[in-house]
Amino acid sequence: MLAAAGVIPYTVAMTDATGPRPPSAIAEFAAAVMFLTRIPIGWRGEWPADLDQRALAWFPIVGALIGGVGGALYWAAASVGLPPWLAALAAVGGLAWLTGALHEDGLADVADGFGGGRDKARKLEIMKDSRVGTYGALALLLAVTAKIGALASLADPRTVALALIGAHAFSRGVLPALKAALPDARTDGVSATQGRPNSARAVVAAVIGLTLGATALGEIAMPAFSPLVVVLVSLLPVLLLARMARRQIGGITGDVLGAAQQLAEIGFLLALVAILG
Repeated sequence: MLAAAGVIPYTVAMTDATGPRPPSAIAEFAAAVMFLTRIPIGWRGEWPADLDQRALAWFPIVGALIGGVGGALYWAAASVGLPPWLAALAAVGGLAWLTGALHEDGLADVADGFGGGRDKARKLEIMKDSRVGTYGALALLLAVTAKIGALASLADPRTVALALIGAHAFSRGVLPALKAALPDARTDGVSATQGRPNSARAVVAAVIGLTLGATALGEIAMPAFSPLVVVLVSLLPVLLLARMARRQIGGITGDVLGAAQQLAEIGFLLALVAILG
């Protein structure tokens, strides 16, 4: 499934003279990059059946790299004299291009489905529709405004870079745990095709995401226990979304995972802004 996203510049080989070989750490990392970004990675040989699940453990590490790119974009824009809000716009826009707006699309679909559907079947039908409705458009507007406003409020390029690294790592670290905790709402689609990650890999991803997020926050001068507050604020909307998804559609979909990432990222940034004042 993920292999369809790759093209040629970098090729990962999964076969050799002796035939297929099990996925390596490089293959797992490459698969995570292919899923979360538009970076072109080619694939040679068969796609291992369990690679989609194994790649989930690398999500927070790829997230940290994505956040680092956003920090570099903000710094570059600020260094040429752009005000904070324009530098923030450049960073948010650049990251949307880098990731193909994958998670933003999920947020819009969830808003449309949960807001406009009368029952489970109708909600899932709306979420599968590529068109964006009123609820989805409003959710995207609020999400982009919140991210730009938060980064502009932080202003300092170093603080923005650390905030983006932490937010993107942590928000993607919660996805495997969420996927492992909830059943699939439908039998097809991205989430169902990937399969459920084993609990060990879900815990590893969560721990890595939490560690990277806390490490980034630790480099920002703030009151004691503030990183814990940021993490808790980031988790709250994800838990609320998980409860809504279980009640409204019976479980998880790829769109719900995308929406969860967006809510965790925004919660992380807004909590940090509130603490720094």
